[in-house]
Amino acid sequence: MNLTRMSANPADWSLTDQVGAMKTGTLTAVDLAEATLKRIEARQPVLNCFIRVDEEGTRAAAKAADARRETGEPLGPLHGAPLAHKDMYYRKGVPVTCGSEIRRAFVPDVTATVLEKLDAAGALHVGALNMSEFASGPTGHNEHWGTCRNPWNPAHITGGSSTGSGSSVGGRLVAGSLGSDTGGSIRLPAGICGVYGIKPTQGRVSRHGVMGLSFSLDNVGPLARTARDCARILTAIAGPDPKDTTALPVPAEDYEADIDAGVKGMTIAIPETFYFDDIDPEVAKAIDAVIAAYESQGANIVRVTLPHHDVIDGLGSIVSAAEQCTIHDHWQRTCPEKYAPLIRARMMAGYGVTAVEYLKAMHLRSRIASDVAAAAFGGAQVMLAPTVRFPVPTLEEMDVKDSPNMPEALGRVNHSTRPINYLGFPGLSVPCGFTASGLPIGFQLIGPAFSERMLFRFAGAYEAAVGLPDALPDLP
Repeated sequence: MNLTRMSANPADWSLTDQVGAMKTGTLTAVDLAEATLKRIEARQPVLNCFIRVDEEGTRAAAKAADARRETGEPLGPLHGAPLAHKDMYYRKGVPVTCGSEIRRAFVPDVTATVLEKLDAAGALHVGALNMSEFASGPTGHNEHWGTCRNPWNPAHITGGSSTGSGSSVGGRLVAGSLGSDTGGSIRLPAGICGVYGIKPTQGRVSRHGVMGLSFSLDNVGPLARTARDCARILTAIAGPDPKDTTALPVPAEDYEADIDAGVKGMTIAIPETFYFDDIDPEVAKAIDAVIAAYESQGANIVRVTLPHHDVIDGLGSIVSAAEQCTIHDHWQRTCPEKYAPLIRARMMAGYGVTAVEYLKAMHLRSRIASDVAAAAFGGAQVMLAPTVRFPVPTLEEMDVKDSPNMPEALGRVNHSTRPINYLGFPGLSVPCGFTASGLPIGFQLIGPAFSERMLFRFAGAYEAAVGLPDALPDLP
């Protein structure tokens, strides 16, 4: 890796630094767009994080952004920011593959609400990013579009299923991205690629115009380079949506508002149940340093025992398996050969779930979430846990396909992220350094429903204690 305090290349800057420079006129949107496209050209052959790059559209949007500034028009909070998104966000008339062979030629007739909101905020849409096929899989392997690679070491996984989101933001190809999270698919690539990523409260962000995987577990959220970057994107996309009945009627907040407020006198819960089981000593040491940093900022630490975690993973698996299978039933019956073996095996698991099992898992969900919230947050504002409990594995190590050990191998990766989806809580993955081999380590900040603003406050306090990461990956 390289170290830098402030790269001369604006493609390396944070999103908020980029936007600030463009609003003052010290950087033009056209110059940033060209730096971004040049960076993509150099690093895409190594990382394979894009499925499609819209060079013409990016340049045209950048010119329009500069024209708005020159004429004195109001500029949005994401003015000129180059973003790219997991290739499952629909834009009317533009192909969306969902990382699959089945949808290779699919052209939607609607535009996702979140893309409309990003357009209104002034962001540039640079292109569509690689992903695990149909957003299913925590490692990032893709047999149809080629596997995406980790910017800190291309031999290692990016985490999934928002593979291109983690790789492109961590690799400094774009300033931010939308991913999706059904069992950790935002937080895993964020933690594994050294960036921030938030799974909001269930229903906090509209899913209209977004490919579905699980009716009741899917979440839309951003990945970005700093807590403030991530908060700014979430502020732009959160809120109710009449086109999506699952989007809760709760107004969006300004998630940047408390980032610098500090955490003195506030309390962090450390779970003694489940999340730290069998943690690797190198990751445990990094988490201990995180806890010490919070204590240096005046935060209190309490240890808590959480109920129900002996059954949560199983209940969540029942829900996800049944709902994935339902969504994919037609294709599973008519063109099963078009799925990669791993994805087909995961989808077919839902045929073994009975209606009684599914309805019981759904019925228990609110009571379990209430019990866990009482134990975790009754005396604390947030809970802290590792994002991944062991150093980032290689692509070869995790290429399990549909082998008998597939469920166990994949379950190890998303062990600490999956329960949060079943519980419906928001979770923010924060980078906290590197292993001795140079691969990122991340931790999660988890809170009760609608506590995203609090999570960003704690992330900001951690940044204040240790400073913003100034490492850049060694790439062309």
